[in-house]
Amino acid sequence: MSVLPLLDRYERPLRDLRISVTDRCNFRCTYCMPAEIFNERYEFLKRERILTYEEIARVTRIVVRLGAVKLRLTGGEPLVRQDLDELVRQLVAIDGAHDIAMTTNGVLLPKHAERLRDAGLQRVTVSLDSLDNAVFRHMNGGKADVDDVIKGIEAAERAQLTPIKINCVVQRGVNDHTIVDLARWCKDKGYILRFIEYMDVGNMNGWRMDDVVGAREIVERIDSVFPLERLPRSYSSETALRFRYRDGSGEIGIIASVTMPFCGDCSRLRLSPEGSLYTCLFATQGTDIKTPIRNGASDDELEAIIRNMWTARTDRYSEERTEQTDKRPKIEMYYIGG
Repeated sequence: MSVLPLLDRYERPLRDLRISVTDRCNFRCTYCMPAEIFNERYEFLKRERILTYEEIARVTRIVVRLGAVKLRLTGGEPLVRQDLDELVRQLVAIDGAHDIAMTTNGVLLPKHAERLRDAGLQRVTVSLDSLDNAVFRHMNGGKADVDDVIKGIEAAERAQLTPIKINCVVQRGVNDHTIVDLARWCKDKGYILRFIEYMDVGNMNGWRMDDVVGAREIVERIDSVFPLERLPRSYSSETALRFRYRDGSGEIGIIASVTMPFCGDCSRLRLSPEGSLYTCLFATQGTDIKTPIRNGASDDELEAIIRNMWTARTDRYSEERTEQTDKRPKIEMYYIGG
């Protein structure tokens, strides 16, 4: 392990690695993979172009050596990739990786939850944008019902992949009228709810600022029904603004990257399925790590690539967001996860 933390140009440490294991998904969410673009003619990455589990584990081992302690498996939908528990086993074996979790739409959890738990996965975050089935189906491209996701959440609970977090992307005029019902359900069930401001990730979701429901408005709507009080962040680079219910029955969080950006504390590095490293969710380009791996680079050489990339990092897109920057080409969310 490095004696001193690896810092970027703004003295932000490398603490988190988000690993996108596939660019494929069984949903067609309107804010991520709209069905009119990602249809049957869309060409996803061929198997030979994506990193093997062994290659992912190798990169992860080096990133952990440079200071990362939190690992997140994402996609696409990570569970559409076969034998994901094999990757989890390899990641668990890495000395220094203390927190290994996965973000999923939940539909395939009944089949995989116990195997993932046995492999060493610690917890899951499940995406569920509304309890209203018509709203939910509209948002996921008609690919699943609310009950399908709830069955996945229940499977995760039985497998003790807890505490379970629920992610909800809030879009004005689409699902914002259902957020109090979702908060009530999560409160009753003991799940940690995370509302996510609708973000201008990628180039294909038709994002407009008018469609964003800001953090303050979300808090006001929940607080009017279930009184809230602010909590401190669990650690400096935590993305969510945290609030607990005044009656002591749980908490919610809000990821407010549009109206209250947190770039100043961002500690996340992202690994794409194709083997590129990205230092920002809104990046326009990444650093290729797959080619050096397949050309025989040593661990020390790979570490030097990652170290040089991070120490040169100056990303703070959300703090710089303007009418011009939000129209620049950006990598798609499904490709590097949320």
